[in-house]
Amino acid sequence: MNIIPKIKTQRLAIKLKAKAEKFVKQGHPWVFEDSIAKQNREGNPGDIAILFDQRTDKVFAIGLYDPDSPIRIKVISSQPVTVDFDFYVKKIKNAYRIRKTLLATETDSYRLIFGENDGFPGLIADVYASVLVVKLYSTIWYPYLDMIFPQLLEVSGCQTLVLRLSRNLQKTESYRLSDGQVIHGVLDNEVVFFKEHGIRFSANVIHGHKTGYFLDHRHNRKRVGELSNGKTVLDVFSYAGGFSVHALAGGATEVISLDISAQALAVAVENGKLNPHNGVHTTMAVDAFIGLQKLIDSNKYFDIVVIDPPSFAKNTKEIETAKRSYARLATLGTQLVTKKGILILASCSSRIHAQSFFDISERNIRNTNRNFKVLEKTFHDSDHPIGFPEGAYLKCGYYRLD
Repeated sequence: MNIIPKIKTQRLAIKLKAKAEKFVKQGHPWVFEDSIAKQNREGNPGDIAILFDQRTDKVFAIGLYDPDSPIRIKVISSQPVTVDFDFYVKKIKNAYRIRKTLLATETDSYRLIFGENDGFPGLIADVYASVLVVKLYSTIWYPYLDMIFPQLLEVSGCQTLVLRLSRNLQKTESYRLSDGQVIHGVLDNEVVFFKEHGIRFSANVIHGHKTGYFLDHRHNRKRVGELSNGKTVLDVFSYAGGFSVHALAGGATEVISLDISAQALAVAVENGKLNPHNGVHTTMAVDAFIGLQKLIDSNKYFDIVVIDPPSFAKNTKEIETAKRSYARLATLGTQLVTKKGILILASCSSRIHAQSFFDISERNIRNTNRNFKVLEKTFHDSDHPIGFPEGAYLKCGYYRLD
């Protein structure tokens, strides 16, 4: 890994305002710029921020300094520690330990590092069979990659490591590192095949969204597969066909994958072919709201309708618009479900709290004069642990309609 940069860091002595200090002591990993009360010198990306108690002058937490972000300090330890190779070895081994149960389920794809929730703010590490994909969202990690990458490879047993960079990082000084760069090993094909609960999938680890695939809905996809035998299924915002593929493999007679991206739908069709099935798989390349209305107008009904949109609220200003979008989707989806059929509504917007999302969904189902029974409500799979309030984003409701 000679291409990994060698970057020197310095130690910063920092005191926080009282409210921020309280939050960090309660386990919150973010310190905003305006929460810093004292700082002994200017900091560079990745400098070690040592947080001192205002009253006792004792160290109570350690973070990494990020001058390019309004979240100026990302906390990596809520106690005094030495940030060295052994520190990262322990953190990565702890993260892997949480995932071990999942790996006993015919699954070789999982999130090994989930950012702040595993103590690595701005760093994601996903495993696809023998390929490890690390995505960076902050320059704070460049000084530590030579310590982190070898341990991630050792713990995961992967043979290849691919680096992905966020759009922001692609525009900044990246020390000769680039998005899609193979850091370790050989990547024979940018499309990598893997399994989740025995069902085969593919991910483009170089050009796919995020690290190539969305692993967080694994449990819900499995659940849809279990419910789909002999059923007709509509998968809205299907992307690469996660729910569609499980439905087909689970015995669905007909599956329609609906997504605005024709390119993603082509991948969904190919993923569907990776597993034996007898169902008919068709696609609709159209905006979801328009596509749902078209299906309603053509009097089409499904035994199972899955609606899993992307995040509608990327900032606080978008919250109310997001709520209206979730309401519309619940209303449209309900009209496509057969009697005794199942509507599955999901949200990945962290700014929309789970109870608020479920309330919106259920209110709008009722507004269509359909009664329902809540079958279950699910949240994060085990490889997406929640370490702080903002880390909780995924929620999914299963509703059997009258």
